[in-house]
Amino acid sequence: MTIDNVKGREPILRVVPQPRDINANGHIFGGWILSQMDIASGIVAQREARGAVATVAVDRMEFIAPMLLQDLVSVYAWVERRGRTSLAIRIAVIATRGVDEEKIPLTEGLFTFVALDENHRPRPLPEK
Repeated sequence: MTIDNVKGREPILRVVPQPRDINANGHIFGGWILSQMDIASGIVAQREARGAVATVAVDRMEFIAPMLLQDLVSVYAWVERRGRTSLAIRIAVIATRGVDEEKIPLTEGLFTFVALDENHRPRPLPEK
């Protein structure tokens, strides 16, 4: 992943991790990052599906660099693929670090969501 992947895109979430989110190494827990990615990609999937969605798979996720306590974390997410009932959402997480505001790629992933009907069963996505 490079910073170029998110050029021209607005972040879906911007958040600063809290002291409760660090592990014994002084880095942010991977699970905390994963939850932020799920929230951001869920927002995109719900908008695209125009209704309820559920995360059904994380096809790939790679940690590129550690996230530190004072990082400003920007989570970008966009539709990579549309199926009949499912959406593949690409997520990129970038840290803005230090007084120089250095941009550091932290992680990326591909999350799959399925659109749900009122009975929590898969339903077709609306036409674009």
